[in-house]
Amino acid sequence: MRIAVIHVAQETNDFNPIATTLRDYEAFGILEGPAIFEQLRGFGQIGGHLAAVEAAGADVQSVPLLRAWAVAGGRVDAHAYRFFADRMRAVLSAAGPLDGLSLQLHGACAAEGIDDVEGEQIALCREILGPNIPIVLELDHHANVTRKMVSLSDAIVAHRTQPHDPYDTGVIGAELLIRMLREGLRPTVAWRKIPLLSHQEQFLTSKGPMKVWFDWARAMERDPRVLHVANFPMQPWLDVAEGGWATVVVTNGERALAEALADEMADLAWSMRDAFQVREALDVDEAVRQADLAPQGLVVLSDTGDTVFGGAAGDSNVLLESMLRQGIRGRALIPLISPEAAARLVAAGEGADVTLPLGGDSTPAFFRPIEVTGRVRRVGGGTVRLDDYNHQPLINMGKTAVFDVGPVTLLISELRGVSGNVPGVYRAFGVEPSDYKMAVLKTASNFQYFASLTSQVLRVDTRGPGQSDIETLPWRRFPRPIYPLDPMQDWCGARAAAPGRSAD
Repeated sequence: MRIAVIHVAQETNDFNPIATTLRDYEAFGILEGPAIFEQLRGFGQIGGHLAAVEAAGADVQSVPLLRAWAVAGGRVDAHAYRFFADRMRAVLSAAGPLDGLSLQLHGACAAEGIDDVEGEQIALCREILGPNIPIVLELDHHANVTRKMVSLSDAIVAHRTQPHDPYDTGVIGAELLIRMLREGLRPTVAWRKIPLLSHQEQFLTSKGPMKVWFDWARAMERDPRVLHVANFPMQPWLDVAEGGWATVVVTNGERALAEALADEMADLAWSMRDAFQVREALDVDEAVRQADLAPQGLVVLSDTGDTVFGGAAGDSNVLLESMLRQGIRGRALIPLISPEAAARLVAAGEGADVTLPLGGDSTPAFFRPIEVTGRVRRVGGGTVRLDDYNHQPLINMGKTAVFDVGPVTLLISELRGVSGNVPGVYRAFGVEPSDYKMAVLKTASNFQYFASLTSQVLRVDTRGPGQSDIETLPWRRFPRPIYPLDPMQDWCGARAAAPGRSAD
């Protein structure tokens, strides 16, 4: 039994004008063949897939074909899109006889002129493999599920938690595919498109309405006829014509059951639509004051509007400006992505005093530079090893400088990398996060990497491409009506305009 695995993933934020290029993928490594398993054993979806295949026995062979991943950002440029289409076609065509394909994509990727990148990618795979080779599609649960994804795959699975556990998803997808081949399972997929949009503040599955929705999916899976239930609260910054939340139910040939459960899951999400809109983030100055006055421990300040893990550009200076203006007494860590500033500081060298503008170089619609003076503490860059990052161990940050501006230590990098969202990236440049009073994380919900150091997390209501105020973002392509952008009482009334019925 030969099962191929392809992992190509990027999450798009349409309000970040900076395109995602091949260099963004290269920063995390583009791998083909055996090198995929050699480098990623134990990490991410690839690691989970490999573990499931190895546990299945010697008669199951996994064929690693292609792995490419980029941190979230603007739309993928045409060159990178064509590159991966060509590589996917080449590696699949050369793979020899296959019994199945684990196709690991994100689900919310868009490219220049293409809203549904994953739909096009699965169509390419189906063209090469033909109609009879099963494809299990593994998605991030912030995916935007489309008609093409459902109609061209045999089953869809997704992350079961936020923060994500991609290893778990790799296991689930591989195990389901192996059962299909060994036991003759016949997945039946029912799905519903829900005309719903929400900011990211209620996305954690450990509490609130999202926990209720995801716990109900797990409860449904206790029925042995149900193979998987995947909920998709689409990431809220993808401006595409087929956008919106979705739920997918996969049963073993039980059409009526799948349809009924899909309706139940959609009804449950819709019943909590107002709870998903609840805002908890603090005003910028208030959040900074609370962090500075905290009695002990490291306080995480979540820069919601500039969430690099949600595709923002990482160039916000809003919290930096507030800290300097208010004269904080505690020490603070802030990451900033700025190729120009990183190059200038690296050229100045360690120990140099430098005055320069910071912020707003990528998204001037949201931020304006502020001039600061500080001292270069450390310069370096390139590939760093992060043992505390669950996606992979090696990350290229490009030219990087540690720059002290009064009580604030800035980690300024050329490439996006992981921004400052993982403690190990600071340690790679000689900075110990536990020595600081507060740390700005460029993420809306991935606080888990700092959890062992954190005394509390404060969400900050910052503007930017990932802002919570989704209603004022310049939507152009999104299907209407959609809640909360439009008044709606019944999600079912949108079925005729928004596709979402079942597909075999």
